[in-house]
Amino acid sequence: MHSDERIPGTKLDTTPGDAPGFGPAAGNRWQLQDGRLSLVRTPPAPRPLALPAQPESLVIDLARTALVVVDMQNDFCHPEGWFGQKGLDVQAARRPIPVLQALLPAWRRAGSPLVWCNWGIRADRRNLGPTVQFKGKRTAEGVGYGERSPIDHGPSLVQGSWGAALVEELAAEPGDILAHKHRLSGFWDSELDSVLRNAGITTLLFAGINTDRCVFSTLQDAAFLGYDCVLLEDACSTSSPDYVTDGVLYLVRLLHGFTATAADLGAALTDLPSQPD
Repeated sequence: MHSDERIPGTKLDTTPGDAPGFGPAAGNRWQLQDGRLSLVRTPPAPRPLALPAQPESLVIDLARTALVVVDMQNDFCHPEGWFGQKGLDVQAARRPIPVLQALLPAWRRAGSPLVWCNWGIRADRRNLGPTVQFKGKRTAEGVGYGERSPIDHGPSLVQGSWGAALVEELAAEPGDILAHKHRLSGFWDSELDSVLRNAGITTLLFAGINTDRCVFSTLQDAAFLGYDCVLLEDACSTSSPDYVTDGVLYLVRLLHGFTATAADLGAALTDLPSQPD
């Protein structure tokens, strides 16, 4: 995720006051004042929010929390996307859409970062090893990563293609952040960790697809890196059998963090005052 791929207007770019500032976030910024460069950062004031969760209820800090939505893209969720044209049922992939449509307005009003963590591969696939390429194609006749399906919407999951774009029901808005990935985990060989750390983010809420694949892989890596992790159960989905999701929820609660619901989060956000732009 390079600087020109950030969506303009993100609150992470805000410079407090009129002094020239240097840094990616209001809480991680040098100031040039009266001919001197101040390295004193001004940390954001805590904004606690009570959130019912398992195995323990939580209080999260909205000033240091980001919502990470994984892989809600045309190639996975649209009937004419890469998966749909393979004959895979996209209904499971579409289940988080109404949940997120209900949650995101309240989340944006709260002023905390919203990160879209999406597949966005190189067109030449030079960093996709044999295992990744085989699992995406399976047979000589199959359509793999970066290849075109019979209903041609462009190469599958290539950055900038129709298939790699968000589904239209969940269009990005100014202030959102886009992070491309090319493995199940959004943290592997990407800029996601750097962007979050420079913004002072310590807690991550996870939504998207598939619960047991990209969402879980990204959450695990986040936990390994030291982030607080909360999986929003009703804002995730998978086409795998129910027992697989049960296993993921068990492991998240046991080892990696906590589980909560988008419904409870939305309810908790309802009474918050909107953050200034």
